[in-house]
Amino acid sequence: MQISSAASALPKHYYSQSTLIDAFRRHWGGRLDRFSVLEKLHAAAQVDGRYLALPLDAYPLKNWGEANDAWIAAALELGEQAVCRAMQQAGVSPKDIGAAFFVSITGVCSPSIEARLINRMGLNPRMKRIPIFGLGCVAGAAGVARAADYVKAYPKEASLLLSVELCSLTVQQDDLSPANLISTGLFGDGAAAVIVAGSELESSPGPIVVATRSTFYPETEYVMGWDISDKGFKIVLSRDVPAVVVNNLGRDADEFLADHGLRREDIGSWVIHTGGPKVLEATSAALGLTNGCLDASWDCLRRTGNLSSASVLFVLEEVMRNRRPEPGTWGIMAAMGPGFCSELLLLKW
Repeated sequence: MQISSAASALPKHYYSQSTLIDAFRRHWGGRLDRFSVLEKLHAAAQVDGRYLALPLDAYPLKNWGEANDAWIAAALELGEQAVCRAMQQAGVSPKDIGAAFFVSITGVCSPSIEARLINRMGLNPRMKRIPIFGLGCVAGAAGVARAADYVKAYPKEASLLLSVELCSLTVQQDDLSPANLISTGLFGDGAAAVIVAGSELESSPGPIVVATRSTFYPETEYVMGWDISDKGFKIVLSRDVPAVVVNNLGRDADEFLADHGLRREDIGSWVIHTGGPKVLEATSAALGLTNGCLDASWDCLRRTGNLSSASVLFVLEEVMRNRRPEPGTWGIMAAMGPGFCSELLLLKW
């Protein structure tokens, strides 16, 4: 069970954080008593700029239906780009892909995106399709884990994970809650695809998925998610997120590693969902990480913002392309999200 490739795709519309703040000033300036609060929240996000599915002057969208139609169109374009790049890097053909997992939390459609890509790209019509909605930020890591589960059972095949998150299409233009104001400074748009190859399929070398673990934290539904209304997706983002990370992630990682005769000190590579500054700081505190262990995550956050489920896959791509550890290095891939829950993968580079 080998991760053979990780490839990203970004919309062509990029805007600096200052440009986006100016746009929100024009939209909300008369309704926010203290616009400086929004500026401080955006500055605290530590994001240089973000890619948007649509040109800036196309926002705000009229209604949820229009936003979801835009999501479908952009998801197909970006999804095709990411999948093509991932297959090319992995050295696999469409006939090798036995299963396709699609994850997103920012739009819905039926037939789902991976089904529409079969027609658009000429993918294997016999591959098993598993669209997943609702996991949010954790879905990137969970998707890789489920893709690894599949090829463990079918070692002659490869599995495809595609994540498309277009967070800009979910912004609620009349919501002045702190959660929505924070999200307008943190979340961006993008897609990523990963190929996981079975042990009997020839493909490009990458880290081995040794084991995975999912953990659900009871009575934490309020921490993160969506409230869904006729206006679409309204962000639920509790200030308790960093505390949940600090209180649980270190223990979960220690128990997971102990089951494989390892400790945190044995891990030389960390592929961690970007979350946001407070989440990354909480992750560092929970795991006792210092000396640049999360530099790849911080760099991805600064370049693109939080891309929900796609974020950890962007970090994986960064590590595989520019920061690949020495062969034999142990690694952890991790993300947390709505539930509240965590997903951990033990990697061997």
